[in-house]
Amino acid sequence: MHVAIIGAGVGGLAAAVRLAAAGFRVTLAEAADRPGGKLREIEVGGRGIDVGPTVFTLRDVFDEIYESAGERLDDHLGLTPSETIARHVFADGATLDLFADAARSQEAIAAFSGPRSAAEYRAFSDRARDVCDTLSPIFMRAERPAGPLGLVARAGPSGLPAIMRIGAETTLWKSLSAQFSDQRLAQLFARYATYNGSSPFLAPATLMLIAHVEKCGVWLVEGGMVRLAEELASLAGRCGATLRFGAPVAAVETRDGRACGVRLASGETIAADAVLANCDVAALSAGRLGPAARAAVDAPLRPDERSLSAVTVALEAATGGNALLRHNVFFSADYAGEFDAIWNRRQLPGDPTVYVCASDRDDCGRLGAAAGERGRERLFLIINAPADGDDRDFGEEEVERCVTAAFSRLRASGLRVDPPNLRRISVSTPSDFARRFPATGGALYGRASHGSTASFRRPGARTRLPGLYLCGGSVHPGAGLPMAALSGKIAAQAILADRASTSRSRRAAMPGGMWTRFLPTGSTP
Repeated sequence: MHVAIIGAGVGGLAAAVRLAAAGFRVTLAEAADRPGGKLREIEVGGRGIDVGPTVFTLRDVFDEIYESAGERLDDHLGLTPSETIARHVFADGATLDLFADAARSQEAIAAFSGPRSAAEYRAFSDRARDVCDTLSPIFMRAERPAGPLGLVARAGPSGLPAIMRIGAETTLWKSLSAQFSDQRLAQLFARYATYNGSSPFLAPATLMLIAHVEKCGVWLVEGGMVRLAEELASLAGRCGATLRFGAPVAAVETRDGRACGVRLASGETIAADAVLANCDVAALSAGRLGPAARAAVDAPLRPDERSLSAVTVALEAATGGNALLRHNVFFSADYAGEFDAIWNRRQLPGDPTVYVCASDRDDCGRLGAAAGERGRERLFLIINAPADGDDRDFGEEEVERCVTAAFSRLRASGLRVDPPNLRRISVSTPSDFARRFPATGGALYGRASHGSTASFRRPGARTRLPGLYLCGGSVHPGAGLPMAALSGKIAAQAILADRASTSRSRRAAMPGGMWTRFLPTGSTP
């Protein structure tokens, strides 16, 4: 059986490994000249900076990918467990570090806000663990259930009490405000809603499970996050998959009412028994992959249903004042006002919360030798923004005001960032992301998780067109590197199951492997 995969994001790569390791012939076509999708790197000031996902969690998901191919992740990717999850700096100047060690976090919270807050944190951690333990096996790591009743049925009688406790009926902000007497802690943990592009004032309280996921382990990737995509692509090649870069797909081909391959923009057709689309589902629903693919999925999302976009700033600059760790969050003074500007007024925030990834620092804040010698370090800033990049152009003046406000927030919080020259800064806007990911408006996480049933409205692996499957951050189980990888696993399992139901025999594994790079004219590796 031959499977054609569209897109070399983490979901598509994870599926390619599993399918090729199972003996399927796999051809993956990627428009860009390298793997990764949103997991990418750009050069600023002569040095590479990660400008996609920056936090590596749930490493067991990636261990399992390698195990499915008979290999070990640790043999190919350097991973160091981070003692510190993140540094949080509030508008009043207070700073709080959270740690992988729960006892250290409790001590830090007690010093920050008193013993009552430490006790509230312990109770919150227990609840977040309960939500994660409940939803992980029956939702996050399983096929999308058919709505809330399907989830309850999957949990069974013994799991029903846990389902009733997870907090889907209230918002994350309301739940956290009730759990913490210090509203700065509510603001801190509310930020986890933005991990899947949602507002904490609209998303369900179940998203508190992300706090438990991070507490279970954050890992630093040697060489940068983009190494993960490169290693997964290499693994897929070793398993026998053919990876073609600089090969954009124009349409999903059909025959007799089912997907039968893909047509490249060059006009070449790749015949296949199944097609797996690892792209934002909005591209399909907007007809970017042809009429058959458009009819196979639901109608495009309305702008208010889309997840967050972002203004991002990658730069190399000298810093001073408030010390940085690898992961840092500088909170705005008015969190509700910030999200009101984004979701209701569809504006870039005037006083944004700013996430700063200090690529040259470790989890204790030590600066790497290269940055120390240059006197400048690599920084990546993320500012939440509305996903309206297809409806209007986020002009230079508007973006400049937002970026200036972001640096003002850092300065007010005690961090000095010396102004870099133009050769050492790169800014991306929702308009840029809309051009990079067509039909999304710049939304980076698919559908926003607003309301108790939003997660059930994300598409599953199977579509209405037989032979066409989906994976990636815009489909179940959701956004983020481990979720995208799990979507690839779920899609591969669906293809394997559907193949087994229509075939009495399975092809044997093919020896050897191939990793072929096709570059567009004028491109360089």
